[in-house]
Amino acid sequence: MALKMAICCFTNTLDTNDELVHPKQTPSPSPHRVSHLGITNKLNISSEISINELSNSIPGSNLHVFSHDELRLITNNFSLSNFLGEGGFGAVYKGFLHDNLRPGLEAQAVAVKVLDLEGTQGHKEWLAEVIYLGQLRDPNLVKLIGYSCEKEQRLLVYEYMARGNLDKQLFSRRSIPLPWLTRIKIALDTAKGLAFLHELNTPVIFRDFKAANILLDADYTAKLSDFGFARDGPDEDKTHVSTKNIVGTKGYAAPEYIMTGHLTTMSDVYSYGVVLLELLTGRRCMDKKRPKKEQSLVDWGRPLLKDPRKIEGIMDPRLDGQYSIEGSKIAALLAYQCLNKHPKTRPKMSVVIKVLEPLLELNDMPFGGPFVYVVPKEGQEVTNNKEQSLLCDAKKEDNIYNNVNNEINEVVNVEIVEEKEVEREEKQKNGQQRRSQRSRAVKSDSALCEVR
Repeated sequence: MALKMAICCFTNTLDTNDELVHPKQTPSPSPHRVSHLGITNKLNISSEISINELSNSIPGSNLHVFSHDELRLITNNFSLSNFLGEGGFGAVYKGFLHDNLRPGLEAQAVAVKVLDLEGTQGHKEWLAEVIYLGQLRDPNLVKLIGYSCEKEQRLLVYEYMARGNLDKQLFSRRSIPLPWLTRIKIALDTAKGLAFLHELNTPVIFRDFKAANILLDADYTAKLSDFGFARDGPDEDKTHVSTKNIVGTKGYAAPEYIMTGHLTTMSDVYSYGVVLLELLTGRRCMDKKRPKKEQSLVDWGRPLLKDPRKIEGIMDPRLDGQYSIEGSKIAALLAYQCLNKHPKTRPKMSVVIKVLEPLLELNDMPFGGPFVYVVPKEGQEVTNNKEQSLLCDAKKEDNIYNNVNNEINEVVNVEIVEEKEVEREEKQKNGQQRRSQRSRAVKSDSALCEVR
Protein backbone atom coordinates (compact mmCIF):
# COMPACT_ATOMS: atom_id res chain seq x y z
CA MET A 1 0.00 0.00 0.00
CA ALA A 2 2.87 2.33 0.81
CA LEU A 3 4.25 2.11 -2.66
CA LYS A 4 0.91 2.34 -4.40
CA MET A 5 0.23 5.64 -2.70
CA ALA A 6 3.74 6.87 -3.41
CA ILE A 7 3.71 5.94 -7.08
CA CYS A 8 0.52 7.82 -7.85
CA CYS A 9 2.28 11.04 -6.95
CA PHE A 10 4.97 10.73 -9.60
CA THR A 11 5.32 10.01 -13.28
CA ASN A 12 8.90 8.74 -13.54
CA THR A 13 9.45 5.21 -12.26
CA LEU A 14 11.86 2.46 -11.45
CA ASP A 15 12.03 -0.72 -13.44
CA THR A 16 10.82 -3.93 -11.84
CA ASN A 17 13.54 -6.13 -13.32
CA ASP A 18 16.16 -3.77 -12.03
CA GLU A 19 15.69 -0.54 -10.31
CA LEU A 20 18.12 2.35 -10.33
CA VAL A 21 20.01 3.12 -13.50
CA HIS A 22 23.44 4.68 -13.59
CA PRO A 23 23.08 8.32 -12.51
CA LYS A 24 24.44 9.58 -15.84
CA GLN A 25 21.84 7.65 -17.82
CA THR A 26 18.28 8.77 -18.43
CA PRO A 27 15.74 6.24 -17.08
CA SER A 28 12.96 5.14 -19.37
CA PRO A 29 9.39 5.21 -18.01
CA SER A 30 8.07 1.90 -16.72
CA PRO A 31 4.55 0.83 -15.71
CA HIS A 32 5.72 -0.93 -12.53
CA ARG A 33 7.67 -0.22 -9.40
CA VAL A 34 8.84 -2.38 -6.50
CA SER A 35 8.77 -1.10 -2.95
CA HIS A 36 10.77 -2.08 0.12
CA LEU A 37 7.65 -4.04 1.11
CA GLY A 38 8.01 -6.20 -1.98
CA ILE A 39 4.76 -4.94 -3.51
CA THR A 40 4.48 -4.41 -7.27
CA ASN A 41 1.86 -1.95 -8.40
CA LYS A 42 0.55 -0.62 -11.67
CA LEU A 43 1.26 3.00 -12.37
CA ASN A 44 -1.66 5.34 -12.87
CA ILE A 45 -0.11 8.47 -14.32
CA SER A 46 -3.34 10.42 -14.44
CA SER A 47 -4.11 10.08 -10.75
CA GLU A 48 -2.57 12.24 -8.01
CA ILE A 49 -2.65 12.30 -4.24
CA SER A 50 -1.66 14.94 -1.75
CA ILE A 51 1.81 14.87 -0.22
CA ASN A 52 0.17 14.40 3.19
CA GLU A 53 -1.30 11.12 1.93
CA LEU A 54 2.15 10.09 0.69
CA SER A 55 3.59 10.54 4.18
CA ASN A 56 0.67 8.77 5.88
CA SER A 57 0.90 5.85 3.42
CA ILE A 58 4.41 4.84 4.57
CA PRO A 59 4.03 2.34 7.46
CA GLY A 60 5.63 3.46 10.71
CA SER A 61 6.47 6.84 9.25
CA ASN A 62 6.40 10.03 11.30
CA LEU A 63 7.65 12.19 8.46
CA HIS A 64 6.66 15.83 8.34
CA VAL A 65 5.56 17.37 5.06
CA PHE A 66 6.98 20.85 4.58
CA SER A 67 6.08 23.51 2.09
CA HIS A 68 8.80 25.00 -0.04
CA ASP A 69 8.19 28.38 1.60
CA GLU A 70 8.73 26.87 5.07
CA LEU A 71 12.08 25.43 4.04
CA ARG A 72 13.02 28.70 2.39
CA LEU A 73 12.30 30.43 5.69
CA ILE A 74 14.30 28.08 7.93
CA THR A 75 17.36 28.20 5.62
CA ASN A 76 17.30 32.00 5.33
CA ASN A 77 16.21 31.77 1.70
CA PHE A 78 18.87 29.09 1.00
CA SER A 79 21.55 31.66 1.67
CA LEU A 80 25.22 31.13 0.97
CA SER A 81 25.95 31.49 4.69
CA ASN A 82 23.81 28.37 5.31
CA PHE A 83 25.41 26.35 2.51
CA LEU A 84 26.96 23.09 3.79
CA GLY A 85 28.07 21.37 0.58
CA GLU A 86 26.92 19.68 -2.58
CA GLY A 87 26.70 16.09 -3.81
CA GLY A 88 25.16 14.07 -6.62
CA PHE A 89 21.66 14.82 -5.36
CA GLY A 90 22.14 18.57 -5.03
CA ALA A 91 23.04 21.34 -2.61
CA VAL A 92 22.67 20.98 1.18
CA TYR A 93 21.81 23.89 3.50
CA LYS A 94 21.69 24.23 7.24
CA GLY A 95 18.40 25.32 8.76
CA PHE A 96 16.70 25.60 12.10
CA LEU A 97 13.23 24.31 12.92
CA HIS A 98 11.35 26.22 15.60
CA ASP A 99 8.95 24.29 17.81
CA ASN A 100 6.13 26.69 16.92
CA LEU A 101 6.38 25.80 13.24
CA ARG A 102 3.90 22.94 13.74
CA PRO A 103 2.67 20.64 16.52
CA GLY A 104 4.91 17.71 17.44
CA LEU A 105 7.99 19.20 15.87
CA GLU A 106 11.02 19.70 18.12
CA ALA A 107 13.18 22.79 17.85
CA GLN A 108 16.40 21.60 16.24
CA ALA A 109 19.06 22.25 13.63
CA VAL A 110 18.48 20.42 10.35
CA ALA A 111 20.12 19.82 7.00
CA VAL A 112 17.97 20.52 3.94
CA LYS A 113 18.94 18.74 0.74
CA VAL A 114 17.66 20.32 -2.49
CA LEU A 115 17.38 18.19 -5.63
CA ASP A 116 19.35 19.61 -8.54
CA LEU A 117 16.91 19.28 -11.45
CA GLU A 118 19.84 19.15 -13.88
CA GLY A 119 22.01 16.88 -11.72
CA THR A 120 22.92 13.21 -11.90
CA GLN A 121 20.08 12.05 -9.63
CA GLY A 122 16.34 12.50 -9.92
CA HIS A 123 13.09 12.15 -8.07
CA LYS A 124 13.33 8.33 -8.13
CA GLU A 125 16.34 8.58 -5.80
CA TRP A 126 14.41 11.14 -3.77
CA LEU A 127 11.47 8.74 -3.51
CA ALA A 128 13.72 5.81 -2.54
CA GLU A 129 15.12 7.97 0.25
CA VAL A 130 11.63 8.84 1.50
CA ILE A 131 10.42 5.22 1.39
CA TYR A 132 13.45 3.63 3.06
CA LEU A 133 14.25 6.24 5.70
CA GLY A 134 10.53 6.80 6.26
CA GLN A 135 10.28 3.22 7.54
CA LEU A 136 13.72 2.40 8.94
CA ARG A 137 14.98 3.71 12.28
CA ASP A 138 18.36 2.86 13.78
CA PRO A 139 20.97 4.83 15.77
CA ASN A 140 23.42 4.37 12.90
CA LEU A 141 21.09 5.55 10.10
CA VAL A 142 20.66 9.28 9.58
CA LYS A 143 17.18 10.39 10.64
CA LEU A 144 14.89 11.74 7.95
CA ILE A 145 12.59 14.33 9.52
CA GLY A 146 10.50 15.19 6.50
CA TYR A 147 10.37 16.29 2.90
CA SER A 148 8.83 18.73 0.45
CA CYS A 149 7.23 17.92 -2.89
CA GLU A 150 5.80 20.84 -4.85
CA LYS A 151 5.64 20.82 -8.64
CA GLU A 152 9.15 19.90 -9.79
CA GLN A 153 10.79 20.75 -6.46
CA ARG A 154 12.04 17.84 -4.34
CA LEU A 155 13.63 18.50 -0.94
CA LEU A 156 14.61 16.34 2.03
CA VAL A 157 15.01 17.41 5.67
CA TYR A 158 17.45 15.47 7.89
CA GLU A 159 18.83 15.75 11.37
CA TYR A 160 21.88 17.99 11.34
CA MET A 161 25.22 16.17 11.57
CA ALA A 162 27.73 18.67 12.91
CA ARG A 163 30.93 17.02 11.64
CA GLY A 164 29.78 16.57 8.05
CA ASN A 165 30.80 13.49 6.10
CA LEU A 166 33.72 11.14 6.66
CA ASP A 167 35.27 11.97 3.29
CA LYS A 168 35.95 15.56 4.35
CA GLN A 169 37.04 14.64 7.87
CA LEU A 170 39.46 11.99 6.67
CA PHE A 171 40.95 13.52 3.54
CA SER A 172 40.74 17.29 3.89
CA ARG A 173 44.08 18.78 4.87
CA ARG A 174 42.22 21.55 6.66
CA SER A 175 40.65 19.10 9.10
CA ILE A 176 42.28 17.76 12.25
CA PRO A 177 43.55 14.18 11.72
CA LEU A 178 41.07 11.67 13.09
CA PRO A 179 42.55 9.83 16.12
CA TRP A 180 42.91 6.06 15.98
CA LEU A 181 40.08 5.22 18.38
CA THR A 182 37.75 7.62 16.56
CA ARG A 183 38.45 5.76 13.33
CA ILE A 184 37.68 2.42 14.95
CA LYS A 185 34.48 3.85 16.45
CA ILE A 186 33.41 5.08 12.99
CA ALA A 187 34.19 1.66 11.51
CA LEU A 188 32.14 -0.01 14.25
CA ASP A 189 29.18 2.38 13.92
CA THR A 190 28.94 1.91 10.17
CA ALA A 191 29.25 -1.86 10.56
CA LYS A 192 26.27 -1.75 12.92
CA GLY A 193 24.31 0.32 10.41
CA LEU A 194 24.95 -2.17 7.61
CA ALA A 195 24.23 -5.13 9.91
CA PHE A 196 20.85 -3.58 10.75
CA LEU A 197 19.99 -3.31 7.04
CA HIS A 198 21.24 -6.79 6.16
CA GLU A 199 19.43 -8.52 9.02
CA LEU A 200 15.95 -7.15 8.28
CA ASN A 201 13.27 -9.67 7.31
CA THR A 202 13.62 -8.23 3.83
CA PRO A 203 17.32 -7.33 3.69
CA VAL A 204 18.28 -3.95 2.29
CA ILE A 205 21.42 -3.59 0.19
CA PHE A 206 22.85 -0.10 0.57
CA ARG A 207 24.66 -0.30 -2.78
CA ASP A 208 26.61 2.97 -2.48
CA PHE A 209 28.55 2.61 0.76
CA LYS A 210 31.42 5.11 0.72
CA ALA A 211 33.10 7.73 2.91
CA ALA A 212 31.00 10.56 1.47
CA ASN A 213 27.79 8.76 2.53
CA ILE A 214 28.87 8.41 6.16
CA LEU A 215 27.84 11.38 8.30
CA LEU A 216 29.32 12.26 11.70
CA ASP A 217 27.63 14.05 14.58
CA ALA A 218 29.38 16.24 17.16
CA ASP A 219 30.56 13.14 19.09
CA TYR A 220 31.75 11.43 15.90
CA THR A 221 28.90 8.93 15.95
CA ALA A 222 28.71 7.66 12.38
CA LYS A 223 25.43 7.24 10.49
CA LEU A 224 24.66 5.99 7.00
CA SER A 225 23.05 8.51 4.66
CA ASP A 226 21.86 8.75 1.05
CA PHE A 227 19.59 5.78 0.36
CA GLY A 228 18.87 6.83 -3.22
CA PHE A 229 20.55 3.72 -4.64
CA ALA A 230 19.43 1.28 -1.92
CA ARG A 231 17.30 -1.69 -2.91
CA ASP A 232 15.76 -4.83 -1.49
CA GLY A 233 17.91 -7.94 -1.23
CA PRO A 234 17.09 -11.30 -2.84
CA ASP A 235 14.14 -13.43 -1.77
CA GLU A 236 14.78 -16.42 0.46
CA ASP A 237 14.81 -18.82 -2.51
CA LYS A 238 17.36 -16.76 -4.46
CA THR A 239 21.07 -16.16 -3.98
CA HIS A 240 21.31 -12.72 -5.53
CA VAL A 241 19.48 -9.90 -7.26
CA SER A 242 20.15 -9.51 -10.98
CA THR A 243 20.49 -5.91 -12.10
CA LYS A 244 20.65 -4.48 -15.58
CA ASN A 245 22.46 -1.27 -14.75
CA ILE A 246 25.43 -0.79 -12.44
CA VAL A 247 25.20 2.06 -9.96
CA GLY A 248 27.53 3.18 -7.23
CA THR A 249 30.96 4.78 -7.07
CA LYS A 250 34.14 3.63 -8.80
CA GLY A 251 36.61 2.11 -6.39
CA TYR A 252 33.95 1.11 -3.87
CA ALA A 253 31.75 -1.25 -5.92
CA ALA A 254 32.32 -5.00 -5.56
CA PRO A 255 34.03 -6.66 -8.57
CA GLU A 256 31.37 -9.36 -9.03
CA TYR A 257 28.66 -6.69 -9.11
CA ILE A 258 30.53 -4.76 -11.79
CA MET A 259 31.20 -7.89 -13.87
CA THR A 260 27.84 -9.68 -13.61
CA GLY A 261 25.31 -7.25 -12.17
CA HIS A 262 24.67 -9.77 -9.38
CA LEU A 263 23.95 -7.94 -6.13
CA THR A 264 24.01 -9.37 -2.59
CA THR A 265 24.63 -8.07 0.92
CA MET A 266 28.23 -9.18 0.38
CA SER A 267 28.52 -6.40 -2.19
CA ASP A 268 28.13 -3.97 0.73
CA VAL A 269 30.73 -5.91 2.72
CA TYR A 270 33.29 -5.34 -0.04
CA SER A 271 32.53 -1.60 -0.08
CA TYR A 272 32.88 -1.61 3.69
CA GLY A 273 36.33 -3.15 3.31
CA VAL A 274 37.33 -0.28 1.02
CA VAL A 275 36.24 2.31 3.59
CA LEU A 276 38.03 0.42 6.38
CA LEU A 277 41.20 0.48 4.26
CA GLU A 278 40.73 4.23 3.77
CA LEU A 279 40.48 4.68 7.54
CA LEU A 280 43.71 2.75 8.05
CA THR A 281 45.77 4.38 5.31
CA GLY A 282 44.29 7.86 5.03
CA ARG A 283 44.22 7.34 1.25
CA ARG A 284 41.28 7.74 -1.13
CA CYS A 285 40.04 4.60 -2.86
CA MET A 286 40.91 6.19 -6.23
CA ASP A 287 43.63 8.83 -6.47
CA LYS A 288 45.06 9.71 -9.88
CA LYS A 289 47.61 12.05 -8.29
CA ARG A 290 49.55 9.06 -6.97
CA PRO A 291 51.93 6.84 -8.96
CA LYS A 292 50.12 4.55 -11.37
CA LYS A 293 50.53 1.41 -9.24
CA GLU A 294 49.07 3.20 -6.21
CA GLN A 295 46.09 4.92 -7.83
CA SER A 296 43.71 2.09 -6.90
CA LEU A 297 43.82 1.72 -3.13
CA VAL A 298 42.57 -1.88 -3.17
CA ASP A 299 45.02 -3.03 -5.86
CA TRP A 300 47.90 -1.42 -3.99
CA GLY A 301 46.89 -2.05 -0.40
CA ARG A 302 45.16 -5.43 -0.23
CA PRO A 303 48.27 -7.57 -0.95
CA LEU A 304 50.03 -5.80 1.94
CA LEU A 305 47.24 -6.42 4.45
CA LYS A 306 47.96 -10.14 4.81
CA ASP A 307 51.51 -9.53 6.03
CA PRO A 308 51.51 -8.15 9.61
CA ARG A 309 55.08 -6.89 9.15
CA LYS A 310 54.00 -4.53 6.37
CA ILE A 311 51.04 -2.94 8.17
CA GLU A 312 53.11 -0.17 9.72
CA GLY A 313 54.24 0.93 6.26
CA ILE A 314 50.71 1.53 5.00
CA MET A 315 49.25 3.27 8.05
CA ASP A 316 48.12 6.90 7.72
CA PRO A 317 51.20 9.09 8.41
CA ARG A 318 48.88 11.72 9.91
CA LEU A 319 48.39 9.37 12.86
CA ASP A 320 52.06 10.02 13.66
CA GLY A 321 52.44 6.52 15.05
CA GLN A 322 49.70 7.05 17.65
CA TYR A 323 47.68 3.90 17.09
CA SER A 324 47.36 0.41 18.52
CA ILE A 325 49.88 -1.91 16.88
CA GLU A 326 47.80 -4.97 17.71
CA GLY A 327 44.57 -3.24 16.71
CA SER A 328 45.96 -2.05 13.39
CA LYS A 329 46.97 -5.57 12.43
CA ILE A 330 43.58 -7.01 13.34
CA ALA A 331 41.74 -4.23 11.48
CA ALA A 332 44.01 -4.75 8.47
CA LEU A 333 43.26 -8.47 8.45
CA LEU A 334 39.54 -7.71 8.67
CA ALA A 335 39.79 -5.35 5.68
CA TYR A 336 41.65 -8.08 3.79
CA GLN A 337 38.81 -10.53 4.44
CA CYS A 338 36.12 -8.03 3.44
CA LEU A 339 37.94 -7.35 0.15
CA ASN A 340 38.04 -11.00 -0.85
CA LYS A 341 37.22 -11.47 -4.53
CA HIS A 342 34.91 -14.35 -3.67
CA PRO A 343 31.70 -12.97 -2.05
CA LYS A 344 30.90 -16.08 0.01
CA THR A 345 34.25 -15.94 1.79
CA ARG A 346 33.67 -12.38 3.04
CA PRO A 347 32.53 -12.09 6.68
CA LYS A 348 29.01 -10.99 7.51
CA MET A 349 28.67 -7.61 9.20
CA SER A 350 27.80 -9.33 12.48
CA VAL A 351 31.25 -10.95 12.39
CA VAL A 352 32.85 -7.60 11.57
CA ILE A 353 31.24 -6.10 14.68
CA LYS A 354 32.56 -8.92 16.91
CA VAL A 355 36.09 -8.36 15.59
CA LEU A 356 36.03 -4.56 15.95
CA GLU A 357 34.44 -4.17 19.39
CA PRO A 358 37.47 -5.43 21.39
CA LEU A 359 39.77 -3.00 19.52
CA LEU A 360 38.27 -0.09 21.44
CA GLU A 361 39.56 -1.64 24.68
CA LEU A 362 43.17 -2.24 23.62
CA ASN A 363 45.67 -0.25 25.67
CA ASP A 364 48.85 -0.67 23.65
CA MET A 365 48.83 2.87 22.27
CA PRO A 366 52.36 4.33 22.28
CA PHE A 367 53.04 7.48 24.30
CA GLY A 368 55.38 10.31 23.43
CA GLY A 369 57.46 10.41 20.26
CA PRO A 370 58.30 7.57 17.89
CA PHE A 371 60.75 4.85 18.88
CA VAL A 372 64.31 5.65 17.81
CA TYR A 373 66.77 2.83 17.28
CA VAL A 374 70.31 3.57 18.52
CA VAL A 375 73.17 1.84 16.72
CA PRO A 376 75.21 -0.13 19.31
CA LYS A 377 78.86 0.66 19.83
CA GLU A 378 81.51 -1.78 18.72
CA GLY A 379 81.66 -4.74 21.04
CA GLN A 380 78.30 -3.98 22.62
CA GLU A 381 75.89 -6.89 22.72
CA VAL A 382 73.07 -6.20 20.25
CA THR A 383 70.36 -8.33 21.71
CA ASN A 384 69.89 -6.59 25.04
CA ASN A 385 66.92 -7.13 27.27
CA LYS A 386 64.86 -4.36 25.69
CA GLU A 387 65.33 -5.75 22.17
CA GLN A 388 64.51 -9.25 23.37
CA SER A 389 61.32 -7.86 24.86
CA LEU A 390 60.46 -6.21 21.53
CA LEU A 391 61.04 -9.50 19.72
CA CYS A 392 58.76 -11.30 22.15
CA ASP A 393 56.08 -8.65 21.66
CA ALA A 394 56.35 -9.01 17.88
CA LYS A 395 55.90 -12.79 18.13
CA LYS A 396 52.94 -12.28 20.45
CA GLU A 397 51.32 -9.87 17.97
CA ASP A 398 51.87 -12.32 15.13
CA ASN A 399 50.17 -15.04 17.18
CA ILE A 400 47.21 -12.76 17.88
CA TYR A 401 47.05 -11.86 14.18
CA ASN A 402 47.01 -15.53 13.18
CA ASN A 403 44.40 -16.37 15.83
CA VAL A 404 42.05 -13.64 14.59
CA ASN A 405 42.61 -14.79 11.02
CA ASN A 406 41.68 -18.34 12.00
CA GLU A 407 38.62 -17.16 13.94
CA ILE A 408 37.27 -15.14 11.01
CA ASN A 409 37.93 -17.97 8.58
CA GLU A 410 36.30 -20.45 10.94
CA VAL A 411 33.13 -18.34 11.26
CA VAL A 412 32.95 -17.80 7.49
CA ASN A 413 33.57 -21.50 6.78
CA VAL A 414 30.91 -22.55 9.30
CA GLU A 415 28.41 -20.23 7.62
CA ILE A 416 29.29 -21.64 4.20
CA VAL A 417 28.90 -25.22 5.47
CA GLU A 418 25.55 -24.34 7.05
CA GLU A 419 24.33 -22.77 3.81
CA LYS A 420 25.39 -25.85 1.84
CA GLU A 421 23.67 -28.10 4.39
CA VAL A 422 20.44 -26.11 4.04
CA GLU A 423 20.71 -26.34 0.24
CA ARG A 424 21.34 -30.10 0.45
CA GLU A 425 18.33 -30.61 2.74
CA GLU A 426 16.13 -28.59 0.38
CA LYS A 427 17.30 -30.65 -2.60
CA GLN A 428 16.61 -33.90 -0.70
CA LYS A 429 13.17 -32.63 0.30
CA ASN A 430 12.38 -31.63 -3.28
CA GLY A 431 13.65 -34.99 -4.53
CA GLN A 432 11.45 -36.85 -2.05
CA GLN A 433 8.45 -34.78 -3.15
CA ARG A 434 9.12 -35.56 -6.81
CA ARG A 435 9.53 -39.29 -6.07
CA SER A 436 6.30 -39.22 -4.06
CA GLN A 437 4.48 -37.54 -6.93
CA ARG A 438 5.82 -40.11 -9.42
CA SER A 439 4.75 -42.93 -7.08
CA ARG A 440 1.23 -41.51 -6.81
CA ALA A 441 1.11 -41.13 -10.58
CA VAL A 442 2.11 -44.81 -11.09
CA LYS A 443 -0.53 -45.96 -8.58
CA SER A 444 -3.14 -43.86 -10.32
CA ASP A 445 -2.24 -45.39 -13.67
CA SER A 446 -2.37 -48.91 -12.17
CA ALA A 447 -5.76 -48.23 -10.64
CA LEU A 448 -7.01 -46.88 -13.94
CA CYS A 449 -5.85 -50.03 -15.75
CA GLU A 450 -7.61 -52.24 -13.16
CA VAL A 451 -10.85 -50.34 -13.67
CA ARG A 452 -10.60 -50.82 -17.38
